[in-house]
Amino acid sequence: MTTSSPTLIRQIRVLDPVTNTNTISDILLGSGIIQAIEPHLDNIAPKTKIIDGKNLIIGPGLMDLYSYSGEPGHEDRETLNSLIQSAIAGGFTRLAILPQTIPPIDNLATLSYLQQQAQSLPPSIKLDFWGNLTLKGEGQQMTELGELAAAGVIGFTDNQGIENLGLLRRILEYLKPIKKPIAMVAEFASLKGNGVMREGYSSINYGLPGNPTMTEATAVATILEMVAVTQTPVHLMRISTRRAVELIAWGKARGIPITASTTWMHLLLDTEAIASYHPSLRLDPPLGNPEDRLALIDGVSQGIIDAIAVDHHGYTYEEKTVPFAEAPPGAIGLQLALPLLWQELVEKGQLTELQLWKALSCYPRQCLGEKSTPLTPGQPAELIIFDPQKSWKVTPLTLKSLDSNTPWLGQEIKGQVIS
Repeated sequence: MTTSSPTLIRQIRVLDPVTNTNTISDILLGSGIIQAIEPHLDNIAPKTKIIDGKNLIIGPGLMDLYSYSGEPGHEDRETLNSLIQSAIAGGFTRLAILPQTIPPIDNLATLSYLQQQAQSLPPSIKLDFWGNLTLKGEGQQMTELGELAAAGVIGFTDNQGIENLGLLRRILEYLKPIKKPIAMVAEFASLKGNGVMREGYSSINYGLPGNPTMTEATAVATILEMVAVTQTPVHLMRISTRRAVELIAWGKARGIPITASTTWMHLLLDTEAIASYHPSLRLDPPLGNPEDRLALIDGVSQGIIDAIAVDHHGYTYEEKTVPFAEAPPGAIGLQLALPLLWQELVEKGQLTELQLWKALSCYPRQCLGEKSTPLTPGQPAELIIFDPQKSWKVTPLTLKSLDSNTPWLGQEIKGQVIS
């Protein structure tokens, strides 16, 4: 929320995840900064716009650690502009874009193109770009990591598992002095086979090929051992299983420099939902078994899982209107994540308001080695206002994304960012 003229919001719930406070206060905004926050503000200047904040929530803008852009290469799926509009509608003020564009962000030319495009877009949201660790993200040869780092990538990821462990060791050693974040998918594709859902009772019941838990667990264990030796900080992306949460807790307890994130859909749904065979439930990694989902929620509440990512991935209607096992993995979520997480986890008592807001705002920044500032006078007003009770229907018209590949399409949901 940015405002140049003075605006006073009276008696709004203020969530400050940095100071860990949840208060009802008056907040005065103006000239793009927080002017004052007090239990009650009097002596307000004439012509100040006054808003009744009753039943509303204000907090820092959210950050998504990783989402896909269709531009360049698949502008029919999503453009940078449509991605930004989705983010704004969902309360995100900062996005980190994955390098799986066409061509990929494994060279200076693609990075420069995207940076230039970002400069021409509305300034209400900041775009960052991940660079590939290896050429084309194929895990065979390192990119020019130093050049990409100097040119401004936020960090590096192949967005898939790297099974060439000798190469991975060299990457970790090379990047340590560069001090750029490294995000890794904990997956050994050779164990996954043709699995399209998490292996277990449900995969047998639904007749779909199973992807075993050890696909993720063995990769997490391997990365932990390598990071313990190199001491190069690593962020583990898309954690989806109970066993991985246990291993990460073990690694953190021993001081191994790791952070971890899961995606919003892995917190809300599990293999039981796949009974519908909805192609937008085809994800990678797949939705976990019920015990995995509960372990992830517990991991977020305990801080074992640092951040919640959206992993927004648009596909056209034609691409997703296929049988479940043939659908490309991914779903949209920038506009849906906060309302649905609030509705299903906060209102049902599984996470507190601050736990959720931390995992969506300041903790993603910490995973990138950045610090967040408390909500105090003089600080930039990078804030959003959220109405947790406002209902709306998810339709192609209400979604700002070019795509509507979500299992919540056509449903009425509660909670909406209003500014």
